[in-house]
Amino acid sequence: MCICVNCHYVDRCVTYHAVETQHQQPHLTENPTFDPNEPSINVNIRTKEDVIEMEWDVVGCLSFKQETGKWSKLRPGELVPT
Repeated sequence: MCICVNCHYVDRCVTYHAVETQHQQPHLTENPTFDPNEPSINVNIRTKEDVIEMEWDVVGCLSFKQETGKWSKLRPGELVPT
């Protein structure tokens, strides 16, 4: 799971914006202004017949600042991305 869902900076982070783009998800912001320090991204690649699926998850970041439930506060009632 992406650590960004519990990060104080999720709604303005350049890296999370890129993850949203890769997952074809709506952006929390169209113009992110926070450039995190050394984010680490795991990319899982799976094939299903002729389709290649890629899942991007931020698993580490020196700028990470814990704010439990931050993503949920911004998108109440929506399922947290996994």
